[in-house]
Amino acid sequence: MPEDAREHTGPSRASRARSLLNSGGKVDPRAVEALYSASTGAAGEAGPAADEDATEHEGDDDGLARVTFRLTRRLDTRLDKYLTARIPFMSRNQLQRLIDLGGVSVNGRTPKASTRLHLGDTVQVVVPPPPPTEIQPEPIPLEILHEDDVLIVINKQPDLLVHPARAHHSGTLLNALVHHFAYGTKRGALSAVGREHARPGVVHRLDRFTSGVMVVAKDDETHWALGSQFENRTVEKRYLAVVQGELDADADSIDFPLGPSTSRVKGQREKQAVRFDEAGRAALTIYRVRERYRGYTLVELELKTGRTHQIRVHMAHLGFPLVGDDMYGGAVLYQDHGVEQADNAMPLSAQTVPEASPKTPIIARQALHACVLGFVHPVSRQLMRFSAPAPPDFVDLVHHLRRTRGQSRRPGVPGSLIDLDWVIPPVRD
Repeated sequence: MPEDAREHTGPSRASRARSLLNSGGKVDPRAVEALYSASTGAAGEAGPAADEDATEHEGDDDGLARVTFRLTRRLDTRLDKYLTARIPFMSRNQLQRLIDLGGVSVNGRTPKASTRLHLGDTVQVVVPPPPPTEIQPEPIPLEILHEDDVLIVINKQPDLLVHPARAHHSGTLLNALVHHFAYGTKRGALSAVGREHARPGVVHRLDRFTSGVMVVAKDDETHWALGSQFENRTVEKRYLAVVQGELDADADSIDFPLGPSTSRVKGQREKQAVRFDEAGRAALTIYRVRERYRGYTLVELELKTGRTHQIRVHMAHLGFPLVGDDMYGGAVLYQDHGVEQADNAMPLSAQTVPEASPKTPIIARQALHACVLGFVHPVSRQLMRFSAPAPPDFVDLVHHLRRTRGQSRRPGVPGSLIDLDWVIPPVRD
Protein backbone atom coordinates (compact mmCIF):
# COMPACT_ATOMS: atom_id res chain seq x y z
CA MET A 1 0.00 0.00 0.00
CA PRO A 2 1.44 3.45 -0.88
CA GLU A 3 2.65 5.52 2.07
CA ASP A 4 -0.06 8.14 1.59
CA ALA A 5 -2.86 5.54 1.30
CA ARG A 6 -2.58 3.80 4.62
CA GLU A 7 -5.89 3.01 6.31
CA HIS A 8 -6.85 5.46 9.04
CA THR A 9 -8.69 4.27 12.14
CA GLY A 10 -10.27 7.49 13.28
CA PRO A 11 -9.09 10.76 14.86
CA SER A 12 -9.47 9.61 18.45
CA ARG A 13 -7.12 6.67 17.99
CA ALA A 14 -4.70 8.75 15.95
CA SER A 15 -4.56 11.36 18.67
CA ARG A 16 -3.93 8.68 21.27
CA ALA A 17 -1.11 7.33 19.10
CA ARG A 18 0.52 10.71 18.91
CA SER A 19 0.27 11.07 22.67
CA LEU A 20 2.83 8.29 23.17
CA LEU A 21 5.49 10.62 21.78
CA ASN A 22 6.91 13.80 23.18
CA SER A 23 7.90 16.75 21.02
CA GLY A 24 11.29 15.17 20.30
CA GLY A 25 9.79 12.00 18.89
CA LYS A 26 10.71 9.84 21.89
CA VAL A 27 8.36 7.55 23.79
CA ASP A 28 6.80 9.53 26.63
CA PRO A 29 6.81 7.43 29.84
CA ARG A 30 3.81 9.29 31.21
CA ALA A 31 1.78 8.45 28.12
CA VAL A 32 2.76 4.79 28.33
CA GLU A 33 1.84 4.70 32.01
CA ALA A 34 -1.53 6.29 31.24
CA LEU A 35 -2.13 3.74 28.49
CA TYR A 36 -1.53 0.84 30.84
CA SER A 37 -3.57 2.46 33.58
CA ALA A 38 -6.52 2.91 31.26
CA SER A 39 -6.12 -0.67 29.95
CA THR A 40 -7.53 0.36 26.57
CA GLY A 41 -6.65 -1.08 23.19
CA ALA A 42 -6.11 1.42 20.40
CA ALA A 43 -4.56 1.42 16.99
CA GLY A 44 -3.69 4.39 14.90
CA GLU A 45 -1.11 6.32 13.04
CA ALA A 46 1.00 9.31 13.83
CA GLY A 47 2.76 11.77 11.67
CA PRO A 48 6.55 12.03 11.44
CA ALA A 49 8.30 11.68 14.80
CA ALA A 50 11.34 13.92 15.11
CA ASP A 51 13.16 13.89 11.77
CA GLU A 52 13.69 10.26 10.85
CA ASP A 53 10.65 8.08 11.52
CA ALA A 54 6.91 7.79 12.00
CA THR A 55 5.36 6.07 14.96
CA GLU A 56 2.11 4.35 15.94
CA HIS A 57 1.01 2.40 18.98
CA GLU A 58 -1.35 -0.48 19.56
CA GLY A 59 -2.96 -1.98 22.62
CA ASP A 60 -3.66 -5.61 21.74
CA ASP A 61 -5.84 -8.15 23.48
CA ASP A 62 -2.81 -9.26 25.47
CA GLY A 63 -2.82 -5.87 27.19
CA LEU A 64 0.64 -4.89 25.93
CA ALA A 65 1.49 -1.49 24.48
CA ARG A 66 3.37 -1.65 21.21
CA VAL A 67 5.20 1.13 19.40
CA THR A 68 6.15 0.90 15.73
CA PHE A 69 9.00 2.90 14.23
CA ARG A 70 9.32 3.23 10.45
CA LEU A 71 12.73 4.50 9.41
CA THR A 72 12.51 7.24 6.79
CA ARG A 73 16.18 8.17 7.02
CA ARG A 74 19.39 6.27 6.41
CA LEU A 75 20.82 5.83 9.92
CA ASP A 76 23.08 2.74 9.71
CA THR A 77 22.95 2.07 13.44
CA ARG A 78 22.48 -0.93 15.75
CA LEU A 79 18.98 -1.82 16.89
CA ASP A 80 19.75 -1.55 20.62
CA LYS A 81 21.46 1.81 20.20
CA TYR A 82 18.56 3.17 18.15
CA LEU A 83 15.98 2.08 20.72
CA THR A 84 18.01 3.53 23.59
CA ALA A 85 17.61 6.94 21.96
CA ARG A 86 13.88 6.45 21.33
CA ILE A 87 12.81 4.89 24.68
CA PRO A 88 14.83 6.91 27.21
CA PHE A 89 13.33 5.35 30.36
CA MET A 90 14.84 1.96 29.47
CA SER A 91 18.57 1.31 29.69
CA ARG A 92 20.50 -0.30 26.86
CA ASN A 93 20.86 -3.48 28.92
CA GLN A 94 17.11 -3.59 29.53
CA LEU A 95 16.42 -3.15 25.82
CA GLN A 96 18.91 -5.88 24.93
CA ARG A 97 17.08 -8.17 27.35
CA LEU A 98 13.76 -7.20 25.77
CA ILE A 99 15.16 -8.05 22.33
CA ASP A 100 16.43 -11.42 23.58
CA LEU A 101 12.98 -12.21 25.00
CA GLY A 102 11.31 -11.56 21.65
CA GLY A 103 9.75 -8.23 22.53
CA VAL A 104 11.14 -6.52 19.41
CA SER A 105 10.72 -7.34 15.73
CA VAL A 106 12.32 -5.83 12.63
CA ASN A 107 10.31 -6.20 9.43
CA GLY A 108 8.31 -8.93 11.16
CA ARG A 109 11.36 -11.02 12.03
CA THR A 110 13.15 -11.71 15.29
CA PRO A 111 16.34 -9.59 15.42
CA LYS A 112 19.46 -9.46 17.55
CA ALA A 113 20.57 -6.45 19.54
CA SER A 114 23.37 -5.95 17.01
CA THR A 115 21.05 -5.99 13.97
CA ARG A 116 21.81 -3.01 11.73
CA LEU A 117 18.86 -0.83 10.77
CA HIS A 118 18.39 0.58 7.28
CA LEU A 119 16.13 2.96 5.40
CA GLY A 120 12.59 1.61 5.20
CA ASP A 121 12.87 -0.85 8.12
CA THR A 122 9.89 -1.25 10.43
CA VAL A 123 10.68 -1.85 14.10
CA GLN A 124 7.94 -2.90 16.50
CA VAL A 125 8.57 -2.82 20.25
CA VAL A 126 6.54 -4.07 23.17
CA VAL A 127 6.92 -1.18 25.60
CA PRO A 128 6.68 -2.27 29.24
CA PRO A 129 5.23 0.07 31.85
CA PRO A 130 7.81 2.68 32.89
CA PRO A 131 9.11 2.68 36.44
CA PRO A 132 6.89 4.58 38.89
CA THR A 133 7.64 8.28 39.15
CA GLU A 134 6.74 8.33 42.83
CA ILE A 135 9.60 7.31 45.09
CA GLN A 136 8.64 4.23 47.10
CA PRO A 137 9.59 4.04 50.82
CA GLU A 138 12.23 1.50 51.82
CA PRO A 139 13.67 0.90 55.32
CA ILE A 140 17.29 1.67 54.48
CA PRO A 141 19.45 2.84 57.43
CA LEU A 142 20.41 6.51 57.48
CA GLU A 143 23.00 8.41 59.49
CA ILE A 144 21.33 11.76 60.09
CA LEU A 145 23.60 14.65 61.03
CA HIS A 146 20.88 17.31 61.23
CA GLU A 147 17.17 17.65 60.49
CA ASP A 148 14.73 20.54 60.79
CA ASP A 149 11.48 21.59 59.12
CA VAL A 150 13.02 22.53 55.76
CA LEU A 151 16.10 20.35 55.21
CA ILE A 152 17.92 17.19 56.27
CA VAL A 153 21.67 16.54 56.33
CA ILE A 154 22.92 12.96 56.17
CA ASN A 155 26.22 11.08 56.05
CA LYS A 156 25.70 8.91 52.96
CA GLN A 157 27.16 5.43 53.13
CA PRO A 158 29.18 4.09 50.17
CA ASP A 159 27.49 1.91 47.53
CA LEU A 160 24.25 3.88 47.73
CA LEU A 161 22.78 5.70 44.74
CA VAL A 162 21.31 9.09 45.56
CA HIS A 163 18.20 8.78 43.38
CA PRO A 164 16.55 6.25 41.05
CA ALA A 165 18.25 5.94 37.69
CA ARG A 166 17.65 3.98 34.54
CA ALA A 167 18.35 0.47 35.80
CA HIS A 168 17.96 1.20 39.52
CA HIS A 169 14.46 2.05 40.72
CA SER A 170 14.89 1.09 44.36
CA GLY A 171 17.51 0.91 47.07
CA THR A 172 18.46 4.60 46.81
CA LEU A 173 18.93 7.40 49.29
CA LEU A 174 15.60 8.91 48.25
CA ASN A 175 13.80 5.62 48.94
CA ALA A 176 15.33 5.71 52.41
CA LEU A 177 14.33 9.34 52.98
CA VAL A 178 10.72 8.77 51.89
CA HIS A 179 10.53 5.94 54.44
CA HIS A 180 12.14 8.11 57.11
CA PHE A 181 9.67 10.95 56.52
CA ALA A 182 6.71 8.56 56.59
CA TYR A 183 7.65 6.51 59.64
CA GLY A 184 10.31 8.48 61.52
CA THR A 185 9.88 10.65 64.56
CA LYS A 186 10.20 13.86 62.53
CA ARG A 187 7.79 13.90 59.59
CA GLY A 188 8.43 15.70 56.34
CA ALA A 189 8.59 15.33 52.56
CA LEU A 190 10.91 15.86 49.64
CA SER A 191 10.65 19.08 47.67
CA ALA A 192 8.82 18.81 44.35
CA VAL A 193 11.77 20.30 42.46
CA GLY A 194 13.21 17.62 40.19
CA ARG A 195 10.23 15.27 40.61
CA GLU A 196 9.80 14.91 36.84
CA HIS A 197 13.29 13.38 36.72
CA ALA A 198 12.76 11.19 39.81
CA ARG A 199 15.09 13.48 41.79
CA PRO A 200 12.82 15.35 44.22
CA GLY A 201 14.71 17.19 46.91
CA VAL A 202 18.13 16.49 45.40
CA VAL A 203 20.12 19.73 45.56
CA HIS A 204 23.49 18.08 44.87
CA ARG A 205 24.76 14.55 44.45
CA LEU A 206 27.59 12.25 45.45
CA ASP A 207 28.74 9.34 43.30
CA ARG A 208 27.36 5.96 44.25
CA PHE A 209 30.61 4.78 45.85
CA THR A 210 31.54 8.14 47.39
CA SER A 211 30.57 8.50 51.04
CA GLY A 212 29.94 11.63 53.03
CA VAL A 213 27.80 14.61 53.94
CA MET A 214 24.82 15.67 51.80
CA VAL A 215 21.90 18.07 52.21
CA VAL A 216 18.40 17.37 50.87
CA ALA A 217 15.57 19.93 50.67
CA LYS A 218 12.11 19.34 52.14
CA ASP A 219 10.28 22.13 50.31
CA ASP A 220 10.61 24.02 47.05
CA GLU A 221 11.71 27.35 48.53
CA THR A 222 14.55 25.69 50.42
CA HIS A 223 15.54 23.74 47.32
CA TRP A 224 15.82 26.87 45.19
CA ALA A 225 17.68 28.78 47.92
CA LEU A 226 20.24 25.99 48.43
CA GLY A 227 20.52 25.43 44.69
CA SER A 228 21.37 29.09 44.22
CA GLN A 229 24.23 28.78 46.73
CA PHE A 230 25.65 25.78 44.87
CA GLU A 231 25.27 27.59 41.53
CA ASN A 232 26.97 30.71 42.87
CA ARG A 233 29.77 28.59 44.41
CA THR A 234 29.28 29.91 47.93
CA VAL A 235 28.94 26.43 49.44
CA GLU A 236 31.95 25.07 51.31
CA LYS A 237 32.89 21.53 50.20
CA ARG A 238 35.84 19.57 51.58
CA TYR A 239 36.77 15.97 50.78
CA LEU A 240 39.40 13.47 51.87
CA ALA A 241 40.98 11.14 49.33
CA VAL A 242 43.82 8.64 49.29
CA VAL A 243 45.72 8.85 46.02
CA GLN A 244 48.37 6.67 44.47
CA GLY A 245 51.78 8.35 44.45
CA GLU A 246 53.48 11.00 46.58
CA LEU A 247 52.56 14.59 45.80
CA ASP A 248 55.56 16.91 45.96
CA ALA A 249 53.77 20.20 46.68
CA ASP A 250 51.99 20.56 50.00
CA ALA A 251 49.18 22.45 48.28
CA ASP A 252 48.22 23.48 44.77
CA SER A 253 45.22 24.30 42.58
CA ILE A 254 44.05 22.19 39.66
CA ASP A 255 42.36 24.30 37.01
CA PHE A 256 41.46 22.07 34.06
CA PRO A 257 38.11 22.12 32.21
CA LEU A 258 36.12 18.90 32.28
CA GLY A 259 33.64 17.26 29.93
CA PRO A 260 32.38 13.86 28.77
CA SER A 261 35.04 11.38 27.70
CA THR A 262 35.02 10.34 24.05
CA SER A 263 35.51 6.72 25.18
CA ARG A 264 32.51 4.43 24.73
CA VAL A 265 33.92 1.37 26.46
CA LYS A 266 31.13 -0.70 27.97
CA GLY A 267 30.58 0.17 31.61
CA GLN A 268 32.42 3.50 31.33
CA ARG A 269 29.97 5.66 29.41
CA GLU A 270 29.74 8.10 32.34
CA LYS A 271 33.49 8.67 32.25
CA GLN A 272 34.68 12.27 32.20
CA ALA A 273 37.93 13.77 30.91
CA VAL A 274 39.94 16.97 30.77
CA ARG A 275 38.65 18.78 27.68
CA PHE A 276 40.13 21.92 26.15
CA ASP A 277 37.46 22.17 23.45
CA GLU A 278 33.90 23.52 23.46
CA ALA A 279 32.74 20.51 25.52
CA GLY A 280 34.99 21.45 28.46
CA ARG A 281 33.49 23.33 31.41
CA ALA A 282 35.53 25.26 33.97
CA ALA A 283 36.55 23.15 36.97
CA LEU A 284 38.73 24.20 39.90
CA THR A 285 40.02 21.98 42.71
CA ILE A 286 42.44 22.92 45.50
CA TYR A 287 44.34 20.12 47.19
CA ARG A 288 46.25 20.16 50.47
CA VAL A 289 48.46 17.29 51.61
CA ARG A 290 47.51 15.98 55.04
CA GLU A 291 49.66 12.83 55.29
CA ARG A 292 52.30 11.19 53.13
CA TYR A 293 53.13 7.49 53.04
CA ARG A 294 55.51 5.51 50.87
CA GLY A 295 53.78 5.51 47.52
CA TYR A 296 50.53 7.14 48.69
CA THR A 297 49.16 10.48 49.87
CA LEU A 298 46.17 11.49 51.97
CA VAL A 299 44.85 14.76 50.57
CA GLU A 300 42.20 17.26 51.58
CA LEU A 301 40.38 18.65 48.56
CA GLU A 302 38.39 21.84 48.32
CA LEU A 303 35.91 22.03 45.45
CA LYS A 304 35.31 25.43 43.93
CA THR A 305 33.08 23.93 41.23
CA GLY A 306 30.96 20.80 41.18
CA ARG A 307 31.56 18.89 37.96
CA THR A 308 30.86 15.18 37.55
CA HIS A 309 33.80 13.09 38.87
CA GLN A 310 35.77 16.33 39.30
CA ILE A 311 38.18 15.16 42.01
CA ARG A 312 38.68 11.75 40.41
CA VAL A 313 39.48 13.18 36.97
CA HIS A 314 41.67 16.04 38.20
CA MET A 315 43.84 13.82 40.39
CA ALA A 316 44.14 11.15 37.70
CA HIS A 317 45.11 13.80 35.14
CA LEU A 318 47.99 14.85 37.41
CA GLY A 319 49.10 11.22 37.60
CA PHE A 320 47.72 10.55 41.10
CA PRO A 321 44.53 8.49 40.68
CA LEU A 322 42.44 7.63 43.72
CA VAL A 323 43.06 4.26 45.31
CA GLY A 324 40.41 1.80 44.12
CA ASP A 325 39.17 4.05 41.29
CA ASP A 326 39.37 1.54 38.45
CA MET A 327 37.53 3.87 36.05
CA TYR A 328 40.43 6.34 36.14
CA GLY A 329 43.37 4.00 36.55
CA GLY A 330 43.56 3.76 40.33
CA ALA A 331 45.22 0.78 41.99
CA VAL A 332 43.59 -1.66 44.38
CA LEU A 333 45.25 -2.09 47.76
CA TYR A 334 44.94 -5.56 49.28
CA GLN A 335 45.35 -6.45 52.91
CA ASP A 336 48.97 -7.52 53.48
CA HIS A 337 49.43 -8.39 49.83
CA GLY A 338 50.71 -5.19 48.26
CA VAL A 339 49.16 -3.47 45.28
CA GLU A 340 47.69 -4.78 42.07
CA GLN A 341 46.07 -2.90 39.22
CA ALA A 342 42.30 -3.11 39.01
CA ASP A 343 40.71 -4.75 36.01
CA ASN A 344 39.44 -1.76 34.04
CA ALA A 345 37.03 -3.93 32.09
CA MET A 346 35.02 -4.65 35.24
CA PRO A 347 34.26 -2.25 38.10
CA LEU A 348 35.78 -3.44 41.35
CA SER A 349 32.33 -3.40 42.94
CA ALA A 350 31.17 -6.04 40.45
CA GLN A 351 34.04 -8.45 41.06
CA THR A 352 33.33 -11.47 43.23
CA VAL A 353 36.08 -12.11 45.78
CA PRO A 354 35.60 -14.83 48.42
CA GLU A 355 35.82 -13.51 51.96
CA ALA A 356 38.66 -15.85 52.81
CA SER A 357 40.66 -14.91 49.71
CA PRO A 358 43.97 -13.09 50.28
CA LYS A 359 42.92 -10.87 47.37
CA THR A 360 40.18 -9.14 49.39
CA PRO A 361 40.70 -5.39 48.92
CA ILE A 362 40.94 -3.07 51.90
CA ILE A 363 38.54 -0.67 50.19
CA ALA A 364 36.29 -1.89 47.36
CA ARG A 365 35.59 1.55 45.86
CA GLN A 366 37.31 4.84 45.14
CA ALA A 367 38.88 6.17 48.35
CA LEU A 368 36.86 9.39 48.49
CA HIS A 369 34.84 10.82 51.37
CA ALA A 370 32.92 14.11 51.54
CA CYS A 371 33.90 15.37 54.98
CA VAL A 372 32.59 18.92 55.26
CA LEU A 373 29.63 20.81 53.83
CA GLY A 374 28.94 24.41 54.75
CA PHE A 375 26.07 26.65 53.63
CA VAL A 376 23.79 29.45 54.81
CA HIS A 377 20.53 28.10 56.20
CA PRO A 378 17.71 29.39 53.95
CA VAL A 379 15.42 30.24 56.89
CA SER A 380 17.64 31.23 59.82
CA ARG A 381 20.31 32.76 57.52
CA GLN A 382 22.93 31.31 59.85
CA LEU A 383 26.12 29.76 58.49
CA MET A 384 25.98 26.01 59.10
CA ARG A 385 28.89 23.61 58.74
CA PHE A 386 28.54 19.84 58.99
CA SER A 387 31.26 17.21 59.24
CA ALA A 388 30.85 13.51 58.53
CA PRO A 389 33.10 10.82 60.03
CA ALA A 390 34.69 8.49 57.50
CA PRO A 391 33.17 5.02 57.05
CA PRO A 392 35.05 1.92 58.28
CA ASP A 393 36.60 0.98 54.91
CA PHE A 394 38.19 4.42 54.51
CA VAL A 395 39.41 4.38 58.12
CA ASP A 396 40.88 0.89 57.64
CA LEU A 397 42.74 2.05 54.53
CA VAL A 398 44.38 4.99 56.32
CA HIS A 399 45.27 2.85 59.33
CA HIS A 400 46.80 0.24 57.01
CA LEU A 401 48.96 2.85 55.26
CA ARG A 402 50.09 4.38 58.54
CA ARG A 403 51.07 0.97 59.83
CA THR A 404 52.78 -0.43 56.72
CA ARG A 405 53.92 2.60 54.73
CA GLY A 406 55.06 5.07 57.34
CA GLN A 407 53.47 8.41 58.10
CA SER A 408 54.42 12.07 57.74
CA ARG A 409 51.61 14.38 58.81
CA ARG A 410 51.51 17.96 57.49
CA PRO A 411 49.13 19.74 59.88
CA GLY A 412 50.55 23.15 59.05
CA VAL A 413 49.31 23.47 55.46
CA PRO A 414 47.44 26.81 55.32
CA GLY A 415 43.72 26.49 54.70
CA SER A 416 43.35 22.93 55.99
CA LEU A 417 39.98 22.51 57.65
CA ILE A 418 39.30 18.82 58.30
CA ASP A 419 39.96 17.47 61.80
CA LEU A 420 41.70 14.19 60.93
CA ASP A 421 41.60 12.78 64.44
CA TRP A 422 37.82 13.16 64.47
CA VAL A 423 37.12 11.99 60.89
CA ILE A 424 39.64 9.12 61.14
CA PRO A 425 39.96 8.15 64.81
CA PRO A 426 43.39 6.81 65.74
CA VAL A 427 43.79 3.16 66.66
CA ARG A 428 43.32 2.63 70.39
CA ASP A 429 45.60 0.22 72.21
